[in-house]
Amino acid sequence: MNNLILHIEQIKDKDLLQDFEENAEAFPVLADMVQDRECEFIEPLKISVKAFRIRELFEVEGTFQTRVRLSCSRCLKDFDMPVKSNFVLTYTRELPDMKEASDEEEVELRIEEIGLIYFRGEEIDLRDGIQQQVVMTFPLRRLCAETCRGLCPKCGADLNQGDCGCKHEPTTNKFAALKNLKLTK
Repeated sequence: MNNLILHIEQIKDKDLLQDFEENAEAFPVLADMVQDRECEFIEPLKISVKAFRIRELFEVEGTFQTRVRLSCSRCLKDFDMPVKSNFVLTYTRELPDMKEASDEEEVELRIEEIGLIYFRGEEIDLRDGIQQQVVMTFPLRRLCAETCRGLCPKCGADLNQGDCGCKHEPTTNKFAALKNLKLTK
């Protein structure tokens, strides 16, 4: 379970290139998504990272890829989708010195507000940062196809298979009474 750990002494003098392969169950948030049946991970996550140091900051650039099975939000059928993305994570032990030489009023920023991930000790655990990146790649509207017609609201038939024969009356709009309203100044 300590597979997604980078050791600081390996990054001090030179860039560190590392590859990982992990099942979704190794990431708490992804495991919860699988348990809640939001998705199913068909393949393990393949992760490649390059870590390097910039003063007191540790930059981790990488990519991940996997395949997931999702349910279409229109027709409810399952479909498989590749998930792949690049990411950049910045880790620090403490905030870098952000004071400027000017006499302007100082502004206090929290680590989360400037995109840094705090760590302690001599190891960086990539688990939380990577799982956040994976979740952000999921589409808001999960569609098997852009042209998916969904289900009939009356009989529940899959409209992708053809017309179901139900009469589809225009929906009543609550604001239809305002359609012809004319305002005068």
